[in-house]
Amino acid sequence: MAPKHLRLRQQIIETCLTMNRLGLNQGTSGNVSARNAEGFLLTPSGIAYETMKPGQIVQMDLESGYRGEWLPSSEWRMHSDIYAARPEAGAIVHVHSTYATALSCLRIDIPAFHYMIGVAGGTDLRCADYATFGTQALSDNMRAALTDRTACLLANHGQICFAPTLEKALWLAGEIEALCQQYWAAKQIGEPVLLDAEEMDRVLARFQTYGKQAKELEGLNVTAVDAPEWRGEVK
Repeated sequence: MAPKHLRLRQQIIETCLTMNRLGLNQGTSGNVSARNAEGFLLTPSGIAYETMKPGQIVQMDLESGYRGEWLPSSEWRMHSDIYAARPEAGAIVHVHSTYATALSCLRIDIPAFHYMIGVAGGTDLRCADYATFGTQALSDNMRAALTDRTACLLANHGQICFAPTLEKALWLAGEIEALCQQYWAAKQIGEPVLLDAEEMDRVLARFQTYGKQAKELEGLNVTAVDAPEWRGEVK
């Protein structure tokens, strides 16, 4: 018999395969989840994504419980705490992408060297304080770094981000990795010129509508782009 929420389970596996194919993750490291009516579905511990089956995706509730024979990822606390605290979170992607992980080992916040730093919701990309993987301490540190943010680095570990959907969470993980690579590259040449607070205020206002289509922008005062004049339906 097919497991409940089959399509969502398949989407989680597809997300895992894609993040590895894109070079955002390696092997069985990292983890992916998506919210559902019973809590959330999470990748299991130690199962290769290439061989993972929908029935191995673990159903968890928001009270530290799970169902089935497969143990969830050791980082289940981070997922559970995000879903409990952030109702807008529909999916979470945690990866050990190369540049995000490298910069996390420096334990620094990434400043506003590029306007896209605002993609995570603020004027910098924070790095959470270090704690041992799989612990409540790590999740607590992560939650602090995610205050008013949708992504952060995890010291000596990697990155984590959330979004309304799996597709958008994976996209955000890719943007965070790209920003980390760009910041690293700029630092090889010199000290990046940072955008000031006034400019970042404008950027963050525009990010409220970034990536949205015309029907989603109705009633909003700030748009991410100055759109051309609409000429009607396609003939």
